[in-house]
Amino acid sequence: FGLYPYQQEVVERALRGENIIICLPTGAGKTRAAVYVAKRHLETTANAKVVVLVNKVHLVDQHHSKEFQPHLSPVYRVVPVSGDNEEKDFFGRVLKDSDVVICTAQILYNAMINKEDAKHAELSDITLLIIDECHHTNKEAVYNQIMSCYVEKKQNGEQPLPQVLGLTASLGTGGARTLQDAVEHVLQICANLDSGVVSTKRYVPELEEKVPRPVKTFDIAEERPKDPFGNHLKSMMQMIHDFMDLPDPIKLRECGTQEYETDVVLLERDGVKEGNRVWAQCALHLRQYNDALLIHDTLRMTDAFRSLEDFYRSKVGTEIDGTDFFLVALFYENRAELKMLAADSRYENPKMSQLERVLLNQFGPDVESRGILFKSTHCLHDWVSTSTALKGAGIKAAILTGAGNGIDHMSHPEQKDTIRSFRQGRLNLLISTSVAEEGLDIPECNLVVRYGLLTNEIAQIQASGRARARNSQYSVVAQRHSREVRRESLNEHLEELGEQAVAKVQDMTPPEFAARIKEMQTESIRNRRAAESKKAKRRSQHTAARVQLLCRNCFRQVASGSDIRLVDNTHYVNINPDFKRFYKTGERVIINRRFEDWEPGRTISCSNGSCNKKWGAEIKYKKVALLPNLSIENFALETPEGRMTPRKWKDITFTVDNFSFEEYCRDLDLDPDLDLDLFD
Repeated sequence: FGLYPYQQEVVERALRGENIIICLPTGAGKTRAAVYVAKRHLETTANAKVVVLVNKVHLVDQHHSKEFQPHLSPVYRVVPVSGDNEEKDFFGRVLKDSDVVICTAQILYNAMINKEDAKHAELSDITLLIIDECHHTNKEAVYNQIMSCYVEKKQNGEQPLPQVLGLTASLGTGGARTLQDAVEHVLQICANLDSGVVSTKRYVPELEEKVPRPVKTFDIAEERPKDPFGNHLKSMMQMIHDFMDLPDPIKLRECGTQEYETDVVLLERDGVKEGNRVWAQCALHLRQYNDALLIHDTLRMTDAFRSLEDFYRSKVGTEIDGTDFFLVALFYENRAELKMLAADSRYENPKMSQLERVLLNQFGPDVESRGILFKSTHCLHDWVSTSTALKGAGIKAAILTGAGNGIDHMSHPEQKDTIRSFRQGRLNLLISTSVAEEGLDIPECNLVVRYGLLTNEIAQIQASGRARARNSQYSVVAQRHSREVRRESLNEHLEELGEQAVAKVQDMTPPEFAARIKEMQTESIRNRRAAESKKAKRRSQHTAARVQLLCRNCFRQVASGSDIRLVDNTHYVNINPDFKRFYKTGERVIINRRFEDWEPGRTISCSNGSCNKKWGAEIKYKKVALLPNLSIENFALETPEGRMTPRKWKDITFTVDNFSFEEYCRDLDLDPDLDLDLFD
């Protein structure tokens, strides 16, 4: 198959075996260019082995079925590997038996650190490594974990190593505001990928003709003339402020902002550390009120009211002390007033009306349109589905969110079904999170709407690039002079700054570029080793037996650090049989995936009186061991130096031993070959 001239230009160095980053706009055919390079590599390299890394699960299927499989099969064996299929459990064997493997980066990294023969893979097993959306090769991202191994092996003179081919629409500026800092950011990405960066120079007009940019519009909504619902929420928040009686040094910023949310998150942590339940609980409730104000700013008043009502419905009957009774009573004393104000259409959100106008301008009963609305909430989907005008315009909408196990996440099959329906036209509007920003290839999409979002320039470029059809529209729906409008304008400047930075890097002489890259790689290795040393030192700060776990809600001491074990490098479980008396089980956890050695059980929560703080869920390990799997953010740690509130297990200050299944069975006199239905 052939390439456009601008594609031929950007693959020249890759065809010579160099490590490069292809930087082309969204829709310009970066993946097709990568397939071309892979094909030539397979034809000309002895024992060739190509691995294509993606950062989102749905892209595994897309790259396999739409790009690599059609052009490389049946001559070459092309295999997709994701968390949905069993190949991930035998990745080493799959890699050995295949010519091209397409997988998420996490699967390759897991294989690199797994020592079992059937699962293990080395970078030396690969001859060409293609990294999609390679601008993510930074900091602690899994792309960078893989490439850190690559760079360190190269610095140590270890061979062989694969050729690297990165793909991106933009390397961004990394938060830089000056050209010099932006150049440093681009150089750092190049150093992380051990690659130069190429973009078309000779065929810019052809590229612009092939990839027209959508027409950008700022669709401005007026402010509410009056806001009695919002004002009533703020007055209730002030009552909570008065109840807390915070000392002067502690200041909370303006209600209804992300800054306020940051303040109350920190206040809750301080309350837990100080053993001050008034601060801790009031902060948690204030965050819910602030969330309601943020919903009120972008959605309907009834959506904001419903979010609070759902929260307080779960709080009734869980009161522990006077603080809880005050907070629950405050809501229910004001519930009727809030409900009445939320139903008053005179004060409804003007942005919703403006959004409706934007959608009606593109959709109609006899109009073939396809659009993506970036602001995924079930409330927004409910509004679109119940709007008489939007239904009359033939809009068939669905939500697309990231894969996961939370209430707002989708399973991988659900993602694939939704994307397939959108491609085939059974749906014509996706209400999506950022999961659809990168890589989603829908040529017929002619409308992208950004609604109430603050993101960086890369996300803006990616979202704009989803509008693939000619004469398509990229709409920003926001209030005049709002932060969203200011951020969009800033992102336009940063996009230009990023392009200038790439051009500066490309103008460097080869010796100058090589020297700078090597210097940055050496510095990165030094910094990484220092960080690992600091982490190890932190982990040995306390002995496990001297650390106690406390319920984060009622502050009851429930476990010792010496009770915790690490299962499969993933699950932190409590192996002490006495721990059962501190928790009660709830509903069964449903995950629409199969796992090799474990399956989910029931949720667990604190059994201290009416506390009911959720702690995690039980897992059934190897069909025998019933283990409580704990989420550390639901606990406080009492250490010899005082109380701390880790957000993740990596933040703890003691070493956790690996779980031994044989030892566990021996201690509890369990038959390791017995399959017990422990959850029923």
